[in-house]
Amino acid sequence: MNNIFDVVLLLALPASGKSEVRKLLSTVPAEKLKEDFHIGDNLQLDDFPYVFLMRRIDEELEAMGQKPLFYPGQNPFLDGRDWGTLINLLNEDYEDMIHKKKIVTSSYADYQFKKIDRAAVKNGMDERIMRLPALVYNALVEKLEDHCKKMVEEKMADYPDTMENKTIVIEMARGGSDGATMPLADPFGYQYSLRHFSKDILERAAILYVYVEPEESRRKNEARYDPNDPGSSIHHMTPVSVMLYDYGCDDMLYLKETSEVEDTITIRNDSGTFHLPIGVFDNRVDKTTFLRDDPKTWDQDLVREVTASIHDATDTMWKNYKK
Repeated sequence: MNNIFDVVLLLALPASGKSEVRKLLSTVPAEKLKEDFHIGDNLQLDDFPYVFLMRRIDEELEAMGQKPLFYPGQNPFLDGRDWGTLINLLNEDYEDMIHKKKIVTSSYADYQFKKIDRAAVKNGMDERIMRLPALVYNALVEKLEDHCKKMVEEKMADYPDTMENKTIVIEMARGGSDGATMPLADPFGYQYSLRHFSKDILERAAILYVYVEPEESRRKNEARYDPNDPGSSIHHMTPVSVMLYDYGCDDMLYLKETSEVEDTITIRNDSGTFHLPIGVFDNRVDKTTFLRDDPKTWDQDLVREVTASIHDATDTMWKNYKK
């Protein structure tokens, strides 16, 4: 059996250290990464680019005097089921990567808009973008064509020549309102979103969870913001209202504690029951912020500390991993 995870779900509240963990692992030599962490050459999927695109769509619509489709200003989703829409988008990106789907289109914005609507319909929602008046839709396509073209081209540029010795890392954050009780009600939390992943992903996935308290997540969310790079995964800032409403808590440790199998998360959907192995990297005392800097400046004692913590988590994941 190949000694690596096929899929790692890298999960945590915003600004908890997910991107920093990825950055650290990218500096580990390939053989050591495989031997010590059971992770092959990294392939990255992330739902943040779609969140950012949805906000861009709403900004352009509001500039045209139209109502937003996804977010009212800097507030949470108008319809929380869009957390599932984002998972359906990741499912499609996963299949595209596996099969190296070449995307040829006369309009990248039209392609992305149809893709978002298609993902929503799979989640029991109605089309929204495609129902816009033709003049509004065409103006929206023109405004966002370059942005969408860049998204598609970057996605295809990441396709590997082969999936051999590759681990797909899927990064995302989920949660619930500040003060919410467990279990979180749909459509909030990981329990809701994880069950929307495809059978193919759930059969091959393990979870690396970066654990921080919500208060620390909010502090780091503000500290990481770079106004010159608002669309990046490492420097963007989630709006305060969203941090309190969508990320005021999360349910991962609750799901771990109530799972049918120790050190797993139990997920049920129409495809069956899945026990996803989980390892917890405890980052409540911040171990990762320094990793945002140039690797040449990293304190090697801190590198060894965080590396050991991640190693312990991935060992726990591997103990229950079957494929």
